[in-house]
Order: sequence, then structure tokens, then C-alpha cells
Amino acid sequence: MVTVISLGGSIAAPEQADVPFLREFVSLLEEFLDKRRFILVVGGGGPARNWQRAYREIVPAPRDEEADWIGVMATRLNAQLVKAIMGDRCTQDVIVDPSKVGPFVGKVLVAAGWKPGFSSDYDAVLLAERFQAESVLNLSNISQVHTGDPRTDPAAKPIDAISWEDFRALVGDEWVPGKNVPFDPVASRHAARLGLKVICAAGRDLSNLRLILEGKPFLGTVIGI
Repeated sequence: MVTVISLGGSIAAPEQADVPFLREFVSLLEEFLDKRRFILVVGGGGPARNWQRAYREIVPAPRDEEADWIGVMATRLNAQLVKAIMGDRCTQDVIVDPSKVGPFVGKVLVAAGWKPGFSSDYDAVLLAERFQAESVLNLSNISQVHTGDPRTDPAAKPIDAISWEDFRALVGDEWVPGKNVPFDPVASRHAARLGLKVICAAGRDLSNLRLILEGKPFLGTVIGI
């Protein structure tokens, strides 16, 4: 069984690499390696935001494509760290082009951002398609998708399950570098076409992640019902 995890950069590296979290996260995955293989797609997090911000502050007319490339490179730095932590459980190089990936060798495959136009979520969807995974587990800094932004909308309510049609109405269709949405709009469009299920859950809640991997009731939002 192949499990694709889109590991949000805000979890792996909120400002810098979160050593205690990464240690516990890898330890948890190890418990399931006898029954599962994992594809880990790592986001850019704090390094991406900080370097994109610097670019926009310095350049009078910043270009989205350049900002996107900065974000892509941040994901590759974070992904290389995760690959190194996995040791001999991940024997392949970090995947940077999901359209040209070969066979999956070993227990763990680590991937990063590809190119401007979408986030690492899209890479996760492409890899799920390539290796016929039934779902993508999206770990971020929110426990559930809400009807609105709970930081600005006090009436926003958590959603347990939602169709792709309704979810895409919430997030739109356009990708902007650094856009803060539960799942990338471009990735959402492709996942909807595939009929792929995406589970959004809090990345730091490792006890909840364990429940998901064990197939038990969990806190999160299932997209693609």
C-alpha cells in the first residue's frame, strides 16, 4: 500500500527545521513500514515565505514566477533534509519532477516542488496518480477545512466532509505564490478529475495521524466524498 503525505512546510519548518517534530514524525512512520510505503512531499514553510518576502521588498515590480521559484527551492531544501533523516529507508534522490519519476524503490520516496504555477500539493496529486494511491493525506497547520477563514470570520464552521465541487468553490481556481489555502487550487482541479480523495488534518497532532494510518475515526476533513 502506498500512502502519499503532503507535509506542509509550516509543519516541517515553520521558521527553521522543527527538529523535535521531524524526529517524532519519522519515528511514527517507521511503525507502519512493514505494511505501507510512503511518498512524502515536503512544502517550503518559513524559508519560502521569508525569502519570497525579501524578494518582494527589494524588487520594485516583483514577478510571481520568480517568487514561485524561490518557494520551489525552499521545498527542495526541506525535502533534502527529510530524505537524509530517513536514511536507508529512502534510497532514491529527491523527486523534483513528478512527470519523470521512475519506479518506486524501497520504503520511502521524498519529493519537493517542481516548477512555478502550483504548490507541492500538486506534486502530491501527480505522484498519487503515478503510483495509484487512493488518497493524499494533507498535513498542515489546520485541523479541518472551514466554511470560511476562522481567523477573520467568527461564523466559519469546521467541515467533516465536502465534495470537490464545493471545496473548489471555497478556494477558487487560481494559484498565487504563498497563497494560504487548505489545498492548492490547481492540485484540487486535478484531484477532482481523478476522483482522488484528500484528507486534511493537523500535521502536529501525531496521535491523530496515527488514527488515520490505522483506519480509525480521526479529526480532519475528507475532500472528494
